[in-house]
Amino acid sequence: MFSKKKQTATNKMRHLITKLNPRSPVSEQYRTIRTNLQFSSVDDDLQSILITSAGPGAGKSITAANLAVVYAQQGLKTLLIDADLRKPTVHYTFRLNNLTGLSNVLVGSSTLENAVERVDVDYLDVLSCGPIPPNPAELLASKRMEEVLYQASKLYDMVIFDTPPALAVADAKILANIVDGSLVVVRSKITKIEEAERTIELIKDSKARLLGTILNDREKTNSNYYYYYGS
Repeated sequence: MFSKKKQTATNKMRHLITKLNPRSPVSEQYRTIRTNLQFSSVDDDLQSILITSAGPGAGKSITAANLAVVYAQQGLKTLLIDADLRKPTVHYTFRLNNLTGLSNVLVGSSTLENAVERVDVDYLDVLSCGPIPPNPAELLASKRMEEVLYQASKLYDMVIFDTPPALAVADAKILANIVDGSLVVVRSKITKIEEAERTIELIKDSKARLLGTILNDREKTNSNYYYYYGS
């Protein structure tokens, strides 16, 4: 019988459909997102992407993780960074200990190379959040964060940031000013239209371009089969 603590940890573990079942229709949709992003950036470099949502529960973190996997499956050296320094989840997804991560790199107690962890997906590395700091927004807005992204861009073909919900805190907008593009995840019957619109406007106000939105949990029918992203 599981202890309460172990049950909680187990509940937070997420399953990566693109890794466990790469031939599934849902995995194909993540590859479609990757392809659409590549077509949208023919004339512009797209090496760093931010993924956010209006509020919690939209599926932004699992979307970021699966998108990172499909980029890696294409043979592109990919780094997934958990930039949610408030409620991180990437370490649960990839079963990492989160003892060292982005927060350590930003305060200078670890190098990027030492903080990055290899996972069991070829060409994919993960930089977890690390110890939760008392000043997340200040760290993300620092010159050190820009230096970390510059360094990561030299080492990887694609860098993907998982960030907090944009309407909750300023973190996503801060990072949107230094990445090449941003994606907003919305969830059917969860995300309100006005919240999605406010999030899109917020991202558009930043220097980076809005790449598009991703709809999660649209009801599966024969007519919209290829627009279903799964749960």
